[in-house]
Amino acid sequence: MPDWLAAGHSYYSLNYFYKQKFGEKIRKISLDAGLDCPNRDGTLGRGGCIFCDPASFSPSRRLNLASLSAQMEEGMRQPLVRSPAQRFIAYFQPATNTYGPLDRLRAHYEEAISHPKIVGLAVGTRPDCVPDEVLDLLAELARRTFVQIEYGLQSSHNRSLRWMNRGHTYETFLDAVRRSRERNLQVGVHLILGLPSETREDMRITARELAKLNLHSLKFHNLYAVKNTRLAEMAHRGEVVLPEMADYISWVVDFLELTPPNVVIDRLCGDAPAEYLLGPPWCVNKSAVKRAVEEEFRRRGTRQGVMNAEC
Repeated sequence: MPDWLAAGHSYYSLNYFYKQKFGEKIRKISLDAGLDCPNRDGTLGRGGCIFCDPASFSPSRRLNLASLSAQMEEGMRQPLVRSPAQRFIAYFQPATNTYGPLDRLRAHYEEAISHPKIVGLAVGTRPDCVPDEVLDLLAELARRTFVQIEYGLQSSHNRSLRWMNRGHTYETFLDAVRRSRERNLQVGVHLILGLPSETREDMRITARELAKLNLHSLKFHNLYAVKNTRLAEMAHRGEVVLPEMADYISWVVDFLELTPPNVVIDRLCGDAPAEYLLGPPWCVNKSAVKRAVEEEFRRRGTRQGVMNAEC
């Protein structure tokens, strides 16, 4: 029986993993290294994915905090009342955080992990932006501290990736995961549930595909729209309907039932600051989403991994 199940949980939460690994409350703090994205700078395209506005992901861009040190201090100080923690994971979140000269990437990562309150590194990136030398660098750092690489995938279906203007294929993602796992890196994956081109079974297919990959963690996002993006324009014109909470909860639980019990669930839904978020409004109440997921598991009498062939 998984430890998290014995402790009375219905899924393997990130908080539970951190407390097991570090023995205390750990929190991620978002850092912006000022890097770009090949899907925005013209290498692959301009404008990026249809849902993307980098400022909506980046406290530093909203607060005009330039240095990593200033970002770390602000991130450690601000949310302590809401989420008390004394040690942190440095999370390079907005843009593509393996997209740049190797010496610049090394300098950013080293500066972050040198802070005495930082106990690990999480690097958000694209699966088409991880040359071997960057993975080698992360593997080197992983011998000194906890390191996780987070790939924005969103879906295993190439038609959905094209609709989102991702600029890469599922096969590219599989190659990135393979090379990361060869270096014993912990791999996290970002997903969007509720894409208009996907059925409930399509989302289950993605769950079954990812269950084969020996991943460390999954991070779920509902389809939500932030202002000044193509997705926001489509939603405003009624071309895209953003999911209702009840539907989303059902999809998440479907997915988790098919997810191996050793995969950490980093996040159950996504949102954005109020000044950026167009909708849906329910996603800002993450506590309500968490309660609804737990209630749906109780209603079904299931848990994470119950439908996974290896359980």
